[in-house]
Amino acid sequence: MSFSIAGKTAIITGAANGVGLAIARHFANKGANVMLADIDEERLSQECDNADEDSQIRYYAGDLREKLTMANLLSATLDAFDRVDILVNGSRQMLPSDPLDCSDDTVMQLLNQNLMTAYRMSQLVARRMIKQAEKQDGDDGQLGAIVNLSSIAARRTHPDLLGYSVSCAALDQMTRSMAVALAPERIRVNAVAFGSVMSASLKDSLKTHKTYRSDIEDHTPLGRIAAPRELAEAVQFLSCDGAGFVTGQIITVDGGRTLLDPVAAPAH
Repeated sequence: MSFSIAGKTAIITGAANGVGLAIARHFANKGANVMLADIDEERLSQECDNADEDSQIRYYAGDLREKLTMANLLSATLDAFDRVDILVNGSRQMLPSDPLDCSDDTVMQLLNQNLMTAYRMSQLVARRMIKQAEKQDGDDGQLGAIVNLSSIAARRTHPDLLGYSVSCAALDQMTRSMAVALAPERIRVNAVAFGSVMSASLKDSLKTHKTYRSDIEDHTPLGRIAAPRELAEAVQFLSCDGAGFVTGQIITVDGGRTLLDPVAAPAH
């Protein structure tokens, strides 16, 4: 059983910073061909400029809420690497939304960013994976893997995260539905639902909110905040051939947070 992703080609969206960038770096370090995608061209360019000479890293900048951007991203990936084996839908957004005072625009913005972008990218890439199968006659292995980045907010009741929670819950159900739909094509679809990860944005929040760290750690059985590498390794597992019989699963990486699940505890 192989957990290697060396030589595979991965598209990773939301890769200019945070968790998406950590996954992109991890995949590159493990020998994958990586296409970074985000709207922040400056950050993407810097990342590629700073990459090791041996790394097979490219980037495509654009608004992934636009269908043309998605099509161009796939074309750029095929031009660079000739195929795509893995899609990591990491383009996501979190905005506060009070259930009693939340505009429709906020909820729709989060659904479009966190759900529909992943849905459309998955459709597009899955069609390409199926087309690639024409060159793999007689191969009964997997054709590809899609991993969605979700959140434990999908299962928690946090009063200030209505729109975000709903979009993540919808993403989880989309993951299950697409897993069943694409199973006959030998494409696996899974998600990683995570809690607090020590990203740059969380570090900034910890500086601003002095009790934030202790609140998170007190509500986490493992008593700490995850390193980005730990999330990246979970995504690698779901992407590799060693997880060839795993599909439609929402893998929780939260240090046990959802085992306790107090209503008002911070989710990130």
